Amino acid sequence: MLAAERREYLLATLRRDGTIVAKAVAADLGISEDSVRRDLRDLAAEGLLQRVYGGALPVSPAVADYAGRQRVEPESKQRVARAAAALIRPGSTVIVDGGTTTLALARLLPADLRCTVVTHSPTVAAALVTHPLAEVVLLGGTLFKHSAVTCGAATVEAAQRIGADLFLLGVTGIHPQAGLTTGNPDEAAMKRVLASRAAETWVLGSAEKIGAASAHQVLPLDAVTGVLTDAPDSPVLAELRGRTTVLAA
Repeated sequence: MLAAERREYLLATLRRDGTIVAKAVAADLGISEDSVRRDLRDLAAEGLLQRVYGGALPVSPAVADYAGRQRVEPESKQRVARAAAALIRPGSTVIVDGGTTTLALARLLPADLRCTVVTHSPTVAAALVTHPLAEVVLLGGTLFKHSAVTCGAATVEAAQRIGADLFLLGVTGIHPQAGLTTGNPDEAAMKRVLASRAAETWVLGSAEKIGAASAHQVLPLDAVTGVLTDAPDSPVLAELRGRTTVLAA
């Protein structure tokens, strides 16, 4: 089998099964696992899949830049944002992650909701300027322009001084085996710090993130309270339900 044929076989397997197991593919094609791994490296370098231990998973489209992400599944993000807004109780303190889904959430919050919002996203903070009863705490630091959030030592130090009832977490991939993932290691570390400061952490999972993975794990599924998603029923969603609470948005 030619290299181009192997690559197409791998991509077809990923589309059909939602995963590639290198050992199984090698046995099916009668080639070495090293050959499969080389093909997976090449496909990953082209952004066509996400390599994981033992194989590969679908790559998340949510790793595009901030402007590009705003065009991905906007209606799904609105539904998830609306469900997340319902979790915020009057008088509570909530940490709101950066991202396009959390920006939609900020815009959906009722103007008469009295709460405290802590965020490291300047865009989320700006969206709440017109909410007279919402106290907004913006965590400073170095601006990570790809996701329009602050990260770094100053942001971590500021985050460690707060406590919250709820953290609304944005990620780029939600997968039963890979867990909750994102595309940048510093951003993943910042999300872990924010999760550690809240009594509950809910993950905002618009449809394109379910079954996808990115390079850096934020948290395993059993480390969060649950996932909010509007993704249709699927084997992946059923497996997620076996590992954490999943609420339909």
